[in-house]
Amino acid sequence: MLLGALPVAYPFIVSNPGEAAQAKRRIAAVTLGHLPPPTLEAGLAGEAAELERLVDEYAEADGLDRRRRERLARLIVEEATRTGLARDAGLATDAEPDEALKQIDAFLCDIKEMRLKDGFHVYGRGACGEAERDGLLAALDGRRVAAGPAGAPGRGCTDVMPTGRNLFASDPRALPTRTAMDLGRLAADEILRAYAQAHGDWPRALVLDLWGSATLRTGGEEIAQGLALIGARPVWDPGSGRVTGIEVLPPAALGRPRVDVTFRISGLFRDLFPAQIALLDAALRAVARREESEEENPLRAAGEGAARIFGTAPGAYGAGLEAREGEFDRVALGAAYLASASHAYGGAEGQARPADGFTARVAAADLLVHGADDPGRDLLEGDADLAFIGGFAAAAALLGRAPDLVVLDTSDPARPVARPLATALARIVRGRTSPRYIDGLLRHGPRGAAEIAETVDRLIGFAEATRAVPGHLIDALHAAYAGDIRVRDFLLAASPEAARFVAARFDGARMRGLWHPRRNDVGADLASLAGEAAE
Repeated sequence: MLLGALPVAYPFIVSNPGEAAQAKRRIAAVTLGHLPPPTLEAGLAGEAAELERLVDEYAEADGLDRRRRERLARLIVEEATRTGLARDAGLATDAEPDEALKQIDAFLCDIKEMRLKDGFHVYGRGACGEAERDGLLAALDGRRVAAGPAGAPGRGCTDVMPTGRNLFASDPRALPTRTAMDLGRLAADEILRAYAQAHGDWPRALVLDLWGSATLRTGGEEIAQGLALIGARPVWDPGSGRVTGIEVLPPAALGRPRVDVTFRISGLFRDLFPAQIALLDAALRAVARREESEEENPLRAAGEGAARIFGTAPGAYGAGLEAREGEFDRVALGAAYLASASHAYGGAEGQARPADGFTARVAAADLLVHGADDPGRDLLEGDADLAFIGGFAAAAALLGRAPDLVVLDTSDPARPVARPLATALARIVRGRTSPRYIDGLLRHGPRGAAEIAETVDRLIGFAEATRAVPGHLIDALHAAYAGDIRVRDFLLAASPEAARFVAARFDGARMRGLWHPRRNDVGADLASLAGEAAE
């Protein structure tokens, strides 16, 4: 109503097909794809680089000097413990030396090889700069802009280039694709492996987040993960490749009990995928009807009509975080998260009905599974990951529960990795405090300052909502941002507002007991930063 017939040319990141589809639906936009930010390997610096040196020295001593090797092994574990890296790597306090060194080395390699944003993409520059400029000029001139697919280049979607084209997404009738089902099964196996390794048993019930853009980027891998966990798979039409039904696998084919999966869908997923909601509902009902023991099939125990797909009311979005300003009230956040999932979805059209069953599903869950498929972004970018993970954690705490919080990394879909939230955040923080990452931000003035402020806000938000952020991670962020004279001067020059915000968030975390700084003068330093920013 506001725009009427006014044409809208909308430059849009090529790796976010769901939001691009919404822009077309809502305002008839010509969505001109542009590249994500360039990326580089994080590398290692500071304490992590010194640990890598010790690990390399240990490897050289292996088989040559037993006493030197044993001294190095003790030193490596001591240093990893002192710096918090042992905790980040999930190292047990009673781990055998060889196993401890193996875990430390693997975590160092994981950090070193992690891809980070190298600053930001500047529209009309870079590998596809000319194509982007041509697409924008054509749109502004009222000429046709050629169509092009959306997707994540970091996941191997090279067909999105050249960018600058009018984005389109996948045919939802073919989701999940056969490839997505194969990859989703791999990811489901990784979820089960990681849980069994940590707990010595299979999970009985879990909550799985489903998002619209991720579904389009991956061809429906997240849907496939849920189907694999309950022991079902799609049936495809051999000619068109479209999904036509569901097949339930027998227990013997699974080799384990079925998992009672509850799907927490985003508002965008609801809008884009009513057919997939109907497919999931049909699969859940078919599994619940099977004549199997409750031990093999917890869905049968719940009954065929039990709701397992929840989301916001039609036309509403988010997970309860949207109204917050500044610091979290954890109890209020948990209550808002539960209230946001006010409707159950299902039936032949994927329709909504008011329902209050989501609270019981959170109370029964052994874990939350939250996907991370896009190599170009992480949990500290935007507030949606914090809303869904933090909201779930706060809600579970409100109900007297502390289920596992699992971040399922499928950025390399052939090698999925299920990480505890604390480990996933530790990996990200060590990347975002890397000199290479910071150098990229310093090239972009106020936009780089805003990214620093967002990083601080999101990490402390996770600490407030989940209580899963150890203090040494906030220490690391403080040392790299507010405690580094070069970055501090950059913040004050590029965005005094960002500098004030960073000082306030760090000080708030300190005052509320979420962070106990190693240095006694941190409070005075933060007050000084806030004062300089106000001048």
